[in-house]
Amino acid sequence: QVQLVESGGGLVQTGGSLRLSCTTSARSFSNYNMGWFRRNAGKDREFVAAIIWNGAQTYYGDSVKGRFTISRDNAKNSLYLQMDSLKPEDTAVYYCAKQSVHASNYYSTGDYDYWGQGTQVIVSS
Repeated sequence: QVQLVESGGGLVQTGGSLRLSCTTSARSFSNYNMGWFRRNAGKDREFVAAIIWNGAQTYYGDSVKGRFTISRDNAKNSLYLQMDSLKPEDTAVYYCAKQSVHASNYYSTGDYDYWGQGTQVIVSS
């Protein structure tokens, strides 16, 4: 079992910034590709960003490119999402997830096998 715990969500004004964190006690965290997804009320989970095991490659959803930055610190078993220039449409519950070993891509929820409980982000206009 891999437990993931998100933190850092909250209420912020349009144009503001937040930094989300995701921590795990899993010993093999440094071997995992990781991702961030979000879900707004009534919608499916949307891919936000992903990062490979050593941080050398990152991927972003079109709606967040240039505004969000995914990073990781394997020594701290932690994943981060720096969110800048926030917009009201970024309001959602944000989830971190571990990509499964046999994943075929980085943007499908079906290719992730462990999920955190989520942290709420609200961007006021």
